[in-house]
Amino acid sequence: MPQASGETPVVHIVDDDDSQRFGLDSLLRSVGLTARTYGSTQEFLKADRLDGPGCIVLDVRLPGTSGLDFQEELATLGIRLPVVLMTGHGDIPMSVRAMKAGAVDFLPKPFREQDMIDAVTAAINRDRLQRANENQAIAIVDRHATLSPREREVMALVTAGKMNKQIAAELGLSEVTVKIHRGAAMRKMGARSLADLVRMADALKDRAR
Repeated sequence: MPQASGETPVVHIVDDDDSQRFGLDSLLRSVGLTARTYGSTQEFLKADRLDGPGCIVLDVRLPGTSGLDFQEELATLGIRLPVVLMTGHGDIPMSVRAMKAGAVDFLPKPFREQDMIDAVTAAINRDRLQRANENQAIAIVDRHATLSPREREVMALVTAGKMNKQIAAELGLSEVTVKIHRGAAMRKMGARSLADLVRMADALKDRAR
């Protein structure tokens, strides 16, 4: 099972079938997971702390918006929790659509208990990785903000593959000054190598998109 770090992950179970919902709640709690249950997508959206760690176990057949449609709406609603879909009426096109939309797994009912536990564990681990990557990206942005305008210029040119001599000519500086700015940029960014600095520059570009 994934080990908790910080806030305890919550498995949100959305299914209009009472027996299925309560059975899943009992199953997940039996292996030490925290679960919350909802009879509809509307009930789920009214819940608090949906930005916390965890995942969603979502039935495809739901009143109103289908589970597949709701899965695709989550990103626009600002909910980035990984999704495990389940259905008693699945087919290949449906499962392909779910996986293309980012579902961690698509389980046909009836499913083995261990298959659901494995799928939920994978979803929680994906969420943990996404959050770690997001925190790392935010930290890079924060460190980049501490650079002086000149250090940012030098960093941009260094990570674009320019040599110190080329940077000096482009910015009208001496090579010694370029080296000083380059060293300061690497120190403030926490980069141990040029490769580190390049990865950070790429992360900054991704955040800017």
